[in-house]
Amino acid sequence: MKKIKEWFKAKQVQYILFVMAGLFLGWLFFSPSSTTPQVNDEHHSHDSIAEHTHSHDLQQDENGVWTCSMHPQIKQDKPGKCPICGMDLIPLRKSGNSHENVDPSAIQLSEEAIALANVQTSRVSKENPVKEVRLYGKIAPDERSLQSQTAHVGGRIESLAVDFTGETVRAGQTLATLYSPELFTAQQELLEAIKMQQPALIKAAREKLQLWKMTDAQITAIEQSGTTSPTVEIKSNTSGIVMSKRVSQGDYVSQGAVLFDVANLSKVWAMFDAYETDLPFLSKGDPVSFTMQAFPGKVFKGRIAFIDPIVNPTSRTSRVRVEVANPGMELKPEMYATAIVDAPLKGYKDQIVVPQTAVLWTGKRSIVYVKQPDMSTPTFQMREVELGPSLGNAYVILKGLSDGEEIVTNGVFSIDASAQLEGKTSMMNNDGNTAHPTQSEHAMFGVKGACDMCKQRIEEAAKSVKGVTSASWDKEAQMVHLQFNPEQTSADAIAKTIAKAGHDNDKYKADDSIYNKLPACCKYRQ
Repeated sequence: MKKIKEWFKAKQVQYILFVMAGLFLGWLFFSPSSTTPQVNDEHHSHDSIAEHTHSHDLQQDENGVWTCSMHPQIKQDKPGKCPICGMDLIPLRKSGNSHENVDPSAIQLSEEAIALANVQTSRVSKENPVKEVRLYGKIAPDERSLQSQTAHVGGRIESLAVDFTGETVRAGQTLATLYSPELFTAQQELLEAIKMQQPALIKAAREKLQLWKMTDAQITAIEQSGTTSPTVEIKSNTSGIVMSKRVSQGDYVSQGAVLFDVANLSKVWAMFDAYETDLPFLSKGDPVSFTMQAFPGKVFKGRIAFIDPIVNPTSRTSRVRVEVANPGMELKPEMYATAIVDAPLKGYKDQIVVPQTAVLWTGKRSIVYVKQPDMSTPTFQMREVELGPSLGNAYVILKGLSDGEEIVTNGVFSIDASAQLEGKTSMMNNDGNTAHPTQSEHAMFGVKGACDMCKQRIEEAAKSVKGVTSASWDKEAQMVHLQFNPEQTSADAIAKTIAKAGHDNDKYKADDSIYNKLPACCKYRQ
C-alpha cells in the first residue's frame, strides 16, 4: 500500500493521469458520436408525430360526417344506423377545388357521397304534358236496354215458361200463363157484341183486349172459334237475359206487377269512379283503355259517353260511363275493371315536366335541386318552383326552371339534409339560419288498404291535417310515413283522421258505416 502511494506521488505518473483525464473530458463533450444521436432522435420523433397526425387527418377525411337523410340532426363520424328510424347513415363530407367560384348557398358532395345516396340527375325539356288518369269500376247493363215484363191484367200465375234468373229469352217468347177472371169477362163481351152485330161495341171490346196486351192473332182466334179462355200468355217484349225473377207459380199478381226484368247485354256499360281532382282532365269522347281481372292481358277499348255532373258526398267521386259493344257476351255485369285515360292537358302546351321524385313539397313551397354546370365537384343549388297539375308520376312546372337545365331526380332528400347540416338554405330552412329551424318530426304506423284509390284517400286524409308536410302510404308494407310539425299536430290525431276516411290503422278502427261506403275495390277487410 505504501509503495502505491509513493507511485501516485511521482510527478511523471501525475502528468500522465492529467493528460488522460483531459482526453476523456474532451471526448465526452465534443465527440460527434455523442451529439449526433440526440439530433437524429429528435428528427425521428418529429417525423413520427407528423406521420401520425397525417394518418389521423386521412382517417377523419375518409370517414367524414355521416347523417340520416330523414333526421339530419343526427351526426356521427362513422357509418351506421340512425338511432331514431334505423335507416342507413350517408356521408356528407363536402369536397371541392378552392379555385372554383362556388355560390355560398350551393351544396357540394363527393363522388362517394353521391354514389351511396344514389343521387341521379336528368335534363328537363319542354313537352306537351299528358296526364294518366287511372279509374276503377265494374261492368253494368245498359240501362236503356232494361225491360220490365209486367202483368197487364190481374190474376194468378198458372205456369212459368221461364223459371230462373240468367235464362236467355227472345222477343215474342211466352214467359208465363196467367189466369184472369177479368180477361175471361172481356172475351165474353166481345163475343156478345159480335152476336148483337154492334160495330161500336165490337171495336170497344177489341180495344179493351188489346190494352191488356192480347195480340191481334189471339183476338182473331177468339172471334173465329167463338170460345173464350180464362188464361192468357204473357209474351216477352224484348230479347235478352233475365236479370231477376219476381214471381213463382201460383202467385196472385195485380195489374202492373213486375214479373221479370230482362236486359239486352249485347252492349254494356263500364262504370268507373273518378275523383274530383281528376274530373277537370276528363271529357266526353276521350278514348279509354281498360282491363279485366277475368281476362288477363286483354285490353278493351271505348270512349267516355257520360260524366255524372254530381259528386258523391261520401266517396268524393263522380261516375264515368264508357259504352262497350259485347257481341260475345264475355263482359258480364259486376265484373271489376281498371281503366287508364291519357288526357292531354290542352292548356299546358310546351311546358317543362319533371318527375315527382324531383320535387320536395313543404306545404307552402315546392323546391328542386339544380346541378351547376362546369364544376369539377358535383354542386347543387336549391331553387323554388311553381307547380302546375300533377300527372301522376310527374309535375308540370309553371315557373322556376329553364329548358335544358339538369336537376336531381333521385336522392333529393339526401342533398337537402346536407344543406341543413351546413346551415344553408334548405327545404325546412328558408333563410339559411339554422339557429331556430322549423320543427319537423317523422312517424310511421300501419294503415290498411287495398288499391291505388286507397293510397290517394289515405294520403289526402293525412295531408288535410294542419301541420302535416308530407304523407306517403306503402301498399306492400301497409305502412304510412309522415312528416309533421309536432307543435301543430300529432301522430295520434293523424291516425284518427285516416280512420274517419274509412281505413283501419294501428291506433284506430274505421267506423263500419264509413267502411261500407268505400268502393268495392277498396274493401280490405277479410
